[in-house]
Amino acid sequence: MEIMKTERLVLRELAPSDYDSLCSILQDPDVMYAYEHAFSGDEVSEWLDRQLSRYEKDGCGLWAVLDKERRALIGQCGVTMQDIGTGTVPEVGYLFAKAFWHRGYAAEAARACRDFAFEKMGVDEVYSIIRENNFPSRRVAERNGMTPRGRLIKHYYGMDMPHILYSVKREELLPQRQ
Repeated sequence: MEIMKTERLVLRELAPSDYDSLCSILQDPDVMYAYEHAFSGDEVSEWLDRQLSRYEKDGCGLWAVLDKERRALIGQCGVTMQDIGTGTVPEVGYLFAKAFWHRGYAAEAARACRDFAFEKMGVDEVYSIIRENNFPSRRVAERNGMTPRGRLIKHYYGMDMPHILYSVKREELLPQRQ
């Protein structure tokens, strides 16, 4: 199911048939550096199942990002509900195949997902939770009007991983969107 289009991209729900494309992204150690490991086949299956469950439960999740011209899956971007310790917040997350880094795709998709959260979900604030050492993702958040609002430690794969809470409030974007 198609969710939205941008100038160069189409975002749609992931499907079981996307497994091989997801493997090419989630099993690439360079892409997965912020997770500290590439995923196994079982972890890719769990990731895909988690997104499908999120669509049912939350009406959103990470979506497949397709290049409009070729209709090839080049990454994932979407809105997921994330626990930050003080509550659950809508987070814009993104993860792209290495061949599509540094072309503005992440910023374009993340901006569309941010706007989706404001316009379709009716939220007043949107977050991106980014590992401290993930400077490219931090730049994407900043380009989309987000600023650091706090920090948290995520416990993942037996490690403590410091993260920065970026966010933008609806009223902060109003002058930019006119």
